[in-house]
Amino acid sequence: MTTRAGRPRGRTPALSVAAVALATLALAAACAPSAGPSGAPATPAASPGSEAPAPAATSSAVTVVPSHLTTPPSPDPRTGLAGGLLDAEEAIWNMRMLSTTPPPPDFIGVTNSDLAFTGPYAIQGNYNGFIVWDLTNPAAPELVVDYLCPASQSDVSVYGDLLFVSGEGLGGRLDCGVEGVPDAVSEDRLRGIRIFDISDIRNPVYVHNVQTCRGSHTHTVLKHPGDRENIYIYVSGSAPVRPYEELPGCIAAPPFEDPESALFRIEVIQVPLADPTRAAIVSSPRIFDDLVAAPMHGLAPADRERLERAQEEGIIAVEAAGDVFELPPEAAAQWLAAAVAERGGTGAPTAADSAAVRDQLQAMITEVFTGGVEAPDGTRLGPTQCHDITVYPELGLAGGACEGYGLLLDIRDPVNPSRMDAVADSNFAYWHSATFNNDATTVLFTDEWGGGGGAKCRASDPPEWGANAIYSIENGRMVFQSYYKLPAPQSDVENCVAHNGSLIPVPGRDIKVQAWYQGGISVFDFTDPANPFEIAFHDRGPVNEERMESAGPWSVYWYNGLIVSSEIARGLDVLEMVPSYHLTANEIEAANTVRMEEFNPQGQPRKVWPPSFPRARALVDQLERSGGLTAPRIAEVRTELDRAEAEPGATRHGILEALAGALAGEAGTSADQRRINLLMEAVEDLLES
Repeated sequence: MTTRAGRPRGRTPALSVAAVALATLALAAACAPSAGPSGAPATPAASPGSEAPAPAATSSAVTVVPSHLTTPPSPDPRTGLAGGLLDAEEAIWNMRMLSTTPPPPDFIGVTNSDLAFTGPYAIQGNYNGFIVWDLTNPAAPELVVDYLCPASQSDVSVYGDLLFVSGEGLGGRLDCGVEGVPDAVSEDRLRGIRIFDISDIRNPVYVHNVQTCRGSHTHTVLKHPGDRENIYIYVSGSAPVRPYEELPGCIAAPPFEDPESALFRIEVIQVPLADPTRAAIVSSPRIFDDLVAAPMHGLAPADRERLERAQEEGIIAVEAAGDVFELPPEAAAQWLAAAVAERGGTGAPTAADSAAVRDQLQAMITEVFTGGVEAPDGTRLGPTQCHDITVYPELGLAGGACEGYGLLLDIRDPVNPSRMDAVADSNFAYWHSATFNNDATTVLFTDEWGGGGGAKCRASDPPEWGANAIYSIENGRMVFQSYYKLPAPQSDVENCVAHNGSLIPVPGRDIKVQAWYQGGISVFDFTDPANPFEIAFHDRGPVNEERMESAGPWSVYWYNGLIVSSEIARGLDVLEMVPSYHLTANEIEAANTVRMEEFNPQGQPRKVWPPSFPRARALVDQLERSGGLTAPRIAEVRTELDRAEAEPGATRHGILEALAGALAGEAGTSADQRRINLLMEAVEDLLES
């Protein structure tokens, strides 16, 4: 992704600082694809507060793939879709689009970011603030409020009557003003967590903020089961350390030079529920101790060609984190002028000046992207921050996606999380987010190769790069099993890489719905972590067929039967799963018996299925699919479940009791013993209900 740099204020020292800022902000811009190579916004932008019209409703050609197919269609209809902002061609398989809603005027042309949910509401982050949608009628979401309060990324989370919003960019203001913060040091700047009271969700009240040294790129809300008085926020901030003059205590020196360093740590904020205005940082755990810089891959063939072409054309371009970063022309002109002045020259910069700037930028960016800090013994140290931390409070676990590593954390003491295990992989450029399966026997990490702004799903790209890595968890250690990447190649004008998603709570299976930016939405089964496979998708053509402009799903989550997606450029999509070979009507109905009062993207509640006949029938469908019972026996079990559901009281109890006993006897001989046991549990739960 192209990242703009500010005007240099001096000669070599200023150039060095700016280069480091460029490198760090390029990485901090992960999940921030708001501009294409030219710096133009992803959609025609409106100035904050202006009266820009809402996009007109248009239609597009939609290819609906038959649901009876057992494998994704070939050729894949997602490849080669015609583009457009609101009229792009679409392809969909085993899903149904319920609605597509454009953003309100103040948010048109500004990046939509992550989602959180409370009751019937979806809260959508946006670099201009946040938007609240009422999903009571998913075919026509109602705009409840659009709150103008700029700050990237504006990732959102909820707990009860509280809304938390991340701010990391340099332009966010404490007063939510739209004029930005022009000064390098300012008491007006907000970089951290904003807290809103949403007890009246139509009238949010900004009640407090907690400033942090590196801002909040993302954050995680943790409600610890043993603490009723507080909630905790784990802050992941990947921007440069802000000046000490702006926020006392912010120290950019490494820990071996100053033990109070703001590097190599996360922040833990405690929020007293009785008085959120007393929220404050209570610890800064150093969960990265003893980690060294992780191995990294180089450039993909298409990116190597791009770098060589840029250099031939005199463009200042450098390699970092397996990607190519180009300095915009106006910024390049400033740095070249500084290089000319540094050597005491005049006039136009020479080829030697261009080479010197390129080499210096490359050296500094390489330092930042390969760990950034060298210890006194010459060892290059590991990550200085996490991107996302996914917490599983009921099990006391968290998965940290932390730049060059995936971490398994013990969070039983919420103020002092500790590292249990760490894994690295040279196929991963940037560990981005984590998802556990419901039993926490598997954890999946995503790789945001290219920072979300690059085309990383091209046919020539390695399938292990920009993918998911799936690990089993065995005795507190992570063991690699497989990769999963979007199987449909995308064009070189579509930003595409693994991004945010969640579990779909189908009993007996591990299924995830996941956003891939302009690669669309992919739903896949990873019940067998060594053999994941796709079962559904939705995709659109590029937002612009001529050049890269960012769009596509930033995130997509299952919430109470709906599939809700934050589309970077187009607004809010609401979909649902439809019955297919891979996901039966019973499985969908069983998943929809799970209800949540709220859901946050980095919080993973344990899914509990209430007693229901759809739950039992879903497991019978799975046994039929896996061959765990013979076809005649499948028919018999279905008949008994139908009989039991139709009968009252004691008769129903007798049928279910007999069925549970028969299943207990069959479990030992079935080829799918696990699901036989799950079916038996489902029948026993019906007995007790």
